[in-house]
Amino acid sequence: MTSANDLSARKEADSLASSGNVARRLVREADTLDAAVYDAIAGTPTPTLDRPLTRLSDAATYSRLWIALAAGLGIFGGTQGRRTAVRGLMTLAATSLTADLTAKHLFPRQRPDRGVGVAGRQARMPTSSSFPSGHAASAFAFATTVSADFPVLALPLYATAAAVGYSRVHMGVHYPIDVVGGAVLGLALGSSAGRGCGAQRRATTIRRAPRA
Repeated sequence: MTSANDLSARKEADSLASSGNVARRLVREADTLDAAVYDAIAGTPTPTLDRPLTRLSDAATYSRLWIALAAGLGIFGGTQGRRTAVRGLMTLAATSLTADLTAKHLFPRQRPDRGVGVAGRQARMPTSSSFPSGHAASAFAFATTVSADFPVLALPLYATAAAVGYSRVHMGVHYPIDVVGGAVLGLALGSSAGRGCGAQRRATTIRRAPRA
């Protein structure tokens, strides 16, 4: 005879199994949708966009684009610009290490098959895990860090970061979800850097405030 405890345990196990099945189906469907979006981009000829996106993708490799922007900020942005440039570079370094040495090993994913790509989209296929996109992570980390000190730069920086992320899908080296994952990672690290700097500025202001 089955006890009430046994029935309860069986119902709980069935509920967990059902939840697990739903989660697996969602993952499979998301992966299918991800591949479909990638295939749609890869199979759509866009000769006008190919060259500028190739150059943008290459410029962002090894964070050269963001290092150049940090240099300009340090030269023309005064004291605050130099401080922000240093923070931006530090955030870039932390993001690259997190994405390349940690996240890519925790979430191994095969790169897209570029066999049916569009001619004119030339980019070296990296050998590292496809998830997350290091380009997107660095782009959004730098944009978030700099925008915290220079809100006027937020729109152009985030627009450029989004374009860099899309360029990696356009060039056939990442799936869309890889870019989304990289962007979330970059936003998180950039926001953490911004909060830390904000707390430091508030502490400095309090120390400098005249005492009654």
